[in-house]
Amino acid sequence: MSGDGPGPGEPQRAILQPPREHLQPPRAVPLRPRPLPDDASAAARAFAEAMATRRSVREFSSRPVARETIEACVAAAATAPSGANKQPWSFVVVGDPELKREIRIAAELEERMFYEQRANDEWLADLGLLGTSPSKPFIEDAPWVVVLFKKMRDDRSERISDQVYYVNESVGIAAGLFIAAVHQAGLATLTHTPSPMQFLGRILRRPDYERPYLLLPVGYPADGCMVPDIRRRPLHEVLFFDR
Repeated sequence: MSGDGPGPGEPQRAILQPPREHLQPPRAVPLRPRPLPDDASAAARAFAEAMATRRSVREFSSRPVARETIEACVAAAATAPSGANKQPWSFVVVGDPELKREIRIAAELEERMFYEQRANDEWLADLGLLGTSPSKPFIEDAPWVVVLFKKMRDDRSERISDQVYYVNESVGIAAGLFIAAVHQAGLATLTHTPSPMQFLGRILRRPDYERPYLLLPVGYPADGCMVPDIRRRPLHEVLFFDR
């Protein structure tokens, strides 16, 4: 075999720039300075304390949330690092009531199948501690529903190849930053993962190389909102230095 192309069963690789030996290293620029806190530990503790008040919310107020607020949260998420800087994510923001209704109907159909047929007894027992069910009213109640997609190929015009790397890790980091930004804005969200989620790509008319990753309703908690009485693991159970 000559090695000029992929072997049997290997994916085609789109190369849109000169061969590797002709590529130039990326242009470097100085790191932009940012104001540093007087006490790094105190700043980190303050952020940790703020995030400790974050809870997943399933009861949302009808109070409107400005489009600009959602845009700022997505802008924060889009600063996430990614494999080879491929930035393999799309945030689709849904505010139209009819479209949210369509998403809810499709999600609840999959959720009923999950609870009745797909999930084993152990999984259902774990979910029982959280009080979840196939009913997902938050999809309609929240003023915004953000659907995060992962891109399985690079579709940017300036790409070198269309390959993507560490997609789940990259999109997961972006999701975490989005959740933190939502909390910083005084809003609440929930990481919802209907199983399976392919219907989201169909309803939202996304290209076939995008895969649904998370559905996140965003808004203010409803008055009197209740959340499960759960605890997070203490630091000594999750933090280890050296060996």
